[in-house]
Parts: sequence; C-alpha cells; structure tokens
Amino acid sequence: MVDLVPLVDEGLGNSAYLVDVGDGRALVVDVSLDLRAAWQATRRRGLRLAFAADTHLHADFLSGARQLAATEDTLVLASAAGHREFNHTGLHDGDEVDLGGLRLRAMTTPGHTHEHLSFLLLDGDRQVGVFTGGSLIVGAAARTDLVAPEQMEALARQQFASLRRLAELPDDVAVWPTHGAGSFCSAPPGADRTSTIGREKATNPLLRHENEDDFVAALVSSLGSYPPYFRRLGEINRHGPAVFGAAPALAPLGVTAVRALLGDGAQLVDVRPVADFAAAHVPDSLSIPLRPVFASWLGWLAPHDTPLVILRNTDQDPAEIAWQAAKIGYTNLAGELGLDAWTAEGHPTTSIRLVGPDQVDARVLDIRQAPEFAAGHLPDAVHIELGDLAGHPDAAPPGPLVVMCGHGERAMGAASLLERAGHRDLAVLTGGPDDWAQAADRSLETGG
Repeated sequence: MVDLVPLVDEGLGNSAYLVDVGDGRALVVDVSLDLRAAWQATRRRGLRLAFAADTHLHADFLSGARQLAATEDTLVLASAAGHREFNHTGLHDGDEVDLGGLRLRAMTTPGHTHEHLSFLLLDGDRQVGVFTGGSLIVGAAARTDLVAPEQMEALARQQFASLRRLAELPDDVAVWPTHGAGSFCSAPPGADRTSTIGREKATNPLLRHENEDDFVAALVSSLGSYPPYFRRLGEINRHGPAVFGAAPALAPLGVTAVRALLGDGAQLVDVRPVADFAAAHVPDSLSIPLRPVFASWLGWLAPHDTPLVILRNTDQDPAEIAWQAAKIGYTNLAGELGLDAWTAEGHPTTSIRLVGPDQVDARVLDIRQAPEFAAGHLPDAVHIELGDLAGHPDAAPPGPLVVMCGHGERAMGAASLLERAGHRDLAVLTGGPDDWAQAADRSLETGG
C-alpha cells in the first residue's frame, strides 16, 4: 500500500501530495512555495524530499519546486512543453521516472493549460493512482480560461479529450487532483478532494457528455470570476520563482516610517478581525482579515507592485501573513505596525458600524460571488462582486449602505474600499442572508 499524505491548503482550495517512495526519500506533487506543511511531514517521517513534480504551470500559487531544488537538491519533474527556464527534468507523454520501487508515468492531459501533465503512480505493474492536477477533478474539471480568454474554448475541447483519456484507466485507480473545494481554478468547485476513476465515471456530470460540444458548453457556462494575480503567476512559474535565502518575515516599522511610506503611495492592509477593524482603523486602510483565504483576497484586492504595510494584532502570527503573501508572489510587504503605536502618537482613526441581521436599515450591497448571490439574496439587494468593486468602487450606489457577504469578512473589505473612495454612512452586516431571513421571517430571492 502506498503511503500518501495529502497536504491541503484550505485557503486556496488546493491539495499537494507527499508520497513515501520507500527508501527514505519522498515525492511531493504540486507543492506551493509555502513549504511548511511539506517540511513538517517529511521531517516527522524522517524523509528527504528527493522529487518534486508539477502537473502544470500554476496560476493560483507559486510552485515550491524550484525552492526545493535549490535548498534540498530535489529533482524537479515537469512537462517539457512548459519550457521552464530553470533546471528540471522535462517529460513527454509516456516517459517514466524510477522513484526507487515506485514509478511515475507522464500522461499529457492539456486543457487547464496547454502543457498540462497528469502523473500515473505505479507500484510494479499496478496502477495505484493518478495525480490529475487541473484536469479531472472531483465532480468536475478545472477551468480552461486562465491561459487567455480567447483560448478558452479550444482548451475546453482539449480538456474533453483529456478527461476521456483519464477515464480509460481502471476504475480502482485513485484520483488525486490539485484543485478542489474553495479553489477558483475549479469549474465548478466541489466538496471532496480525492476520488477514483470509477466514482468519477459514475458521478462526474462532465464525464457523462459524450458529445464534445455539449461538454464545452457545460464547462464554459460554469466558469466564474477569479483573482487578477492568476494572470501573472503562470509566467513567473515558467521563469522560476525567486529562491528565498530565509523564510519570509515582517519587519517592524515605526510610525514615522509608515507615514513616509503611505505618503509615497504605499497601502496599509489591516489583517485584524472584522470587529476590531470596525471599532477603529487607520483611515484609508484596506481590511483583509487574516484567515485561511487571506492570500486569495490579498491577491484580489491589494496591489502587487506597491509597498504594503501590515497592521495586525499582537496575537496574530506574522509568519502566517508573510508565507500566505509569498505563495502568491507578494514580496512587497514593507513591514508591520500595531494600532496602539499609531494612536499613541495621536494619529486619527475612523470606524465602520456593524449591524446584526435584525438591524438592516438601509439599502443592501451584496458583494458575494455570482453563484452565491443567485442561490439566495435579500430582496432588492444590489449585487457587485467584491473583486469587481476593487477596481470600480464608483459602481456602488450612494449611501447609506449595508454591505454584506456570508459572514462579514469580505463585506468589511468592500466597506473599506468604499470608504477609501469617499463613501460615507456605511455599515457591515455581521451575518449572511440566511441569518437575515430568519431574523426578518422573510424569504430570500433567487436568481441573478
């Protein structure tokens, strides 16, 4: 039995996989630059990361493969068609790599990207499982519009062929995809993270489409929005992410230094919980509460080419902030500050009102994703996705406004964007649509 450990990134909705190849060495597949979980798992088992395989040029995170090659002499395995510009073993369809008892066979499965590979893991002649990356995922297939919008349909047709090829594997072969619940690469996202070929053939709606045109229509119609940093990271991964000499960290900054940075155009990102930001925050700061999905919203709302100053509470882990930023290519963190230091020098703060589900007293701005809104929203609510609002805060109606999402974190981010743009008389709903429906004893509306 193969010893495989999923390394799940709940925030990005992705899974990397660690495989003990049986001789003190390990293989890791689709690991991000945030290598903490991989390092912990290998050290706990006394293993060395000898192999790192990437199924494709990732758009949603920086690969950790080059970092491992530089610091642990790890052999990087990837598609030769990816033309990566750093040292790696380029593989073609059918190529096999001896892992020392286990073997890894490359299968070309384009669709999510042009150069996409799946990796079939073999123990002797037995086909154990397949690392499907962004091809076949649980209950769906990964999206095909990330390379370029005009190539979306052509890649969807390639995805059709790739899924049918994978479906020819034996039913008991495990399916180990990278993208899963919570990933913006999923189309649409599902709940489970692993499966089998047999289960997917029986339950995956996309595999039921025998007609290529029907498949393409179903896949393309399920695509939602995604963070703008997705358009940059694939090429960075092709060139090879910069190698860290030390773990990313936040440097402490004094108030004078922060004021100078802000005066030169830096952005202050407040990662404290919603209630803390609501009570008092630095004017014009951006609220992105620290939680598992922090990286995605940092990459959606904050600039990558402008210095960022982090404001956090003392009980929030600075390493977590720095690692989450680093894995999506945000190396522009100038340092950190505490609110107490800011107020101790007499500098002003502002606040945003929080309201409960029974206190909605103004027009509602719902900033959730389109599928969330369609599933159920308050009557007469205005809908603008948070990602769209970031670039066009003037699209929001004038106040007073109650901004809402599912729990309040995204809504506070939206309110902070609106406040920076000059909107006043803002409030944030502390619950979601179901909380309002229960408090108001009213039904939600559905549809767009």
